[in-house]
Amino acid sequence: MNDDERDHQFSEGQGYDDPYEGFDLEPEFDVDPDQVDPVDSRVLADLLDERQVAADEVDAEGLLEVGLGYMRINRFEQATETFERAARFAEDDRIEQEAWVNKGAAHAELEEYDAAIGAYREALHVDEDAEHAATAHTNLAYALWESGRSEQALEHAERAVEIDERFAQGWYNRGFFLLERGLAEEAVNCFDNAVRLGMRTATVLEEKARALEELGEYDEAEDVAEQARELREEAEAELVDEHGG
Repeated sequence: MNDDERDHQFSEGQGYDDPYEGFDLEPEFDVDPDQVDPVDSRVLADLLDERQVAADEVDAEGLLEVGLGYMRINRFEQATETFERAARFAEDDRIEQEAWVNKGAAHAELEEYDAAIGAYREALHVDEDAEHAATAHTNLAYALWESGRSEQALEHAERAVEIDERFAQGWYNRGFFLLERGLAEEAVNCFDNAVRLGMRTATVLEEKARALEELGEYDEAEDVAEQARELREEAEAELVDEHGG
């Protein structure tokens, strides 16, 4: 993958521009906006640290929120510790699995792929068919690919869409790994599924264009590549507007 392709979600929220689809728990902090700039990450970090509670008072779901807060300010090491604590103390399998998945994503941000793989496997050990299992499989696929284990990566990408056939990111990931193995026709079908399920992004269209080129469908590939360029230009224009030109 090139640097652009590292924006693949793999449940990591496309670089956290749209954090953790499915895990978007918004922590609430007791901040007086007249006294503290709410976007001051140093203050937010202090508030997060204050919410680390004693073992006999652990609220696993609250710790999940704290961990996600750390992720949003790029304090990934603290996030890994917080998510592991949440997983260890969780009495609810859903919360435990979600914590392990998030821990894996935090390790992936640190490029600690062996640790990420371990966390995703812990998530799947909780329940192979539960709410966050598809995300765990697709994240695991990404971490395995980064570790040079592409064959295993494809197996988990396929398992993700078997568990949840409406998981757009899973279809995209499966298409990516198929294309890496030269299976361009199957990859196009996967990218089409991702688009139909709402994942119409420049990255998906760029990968589809690449697959079409490998199939010799040059005219269609150029049309799809042009759509991808338009989406990128629109996104860049929106970013400029958000920052006041």
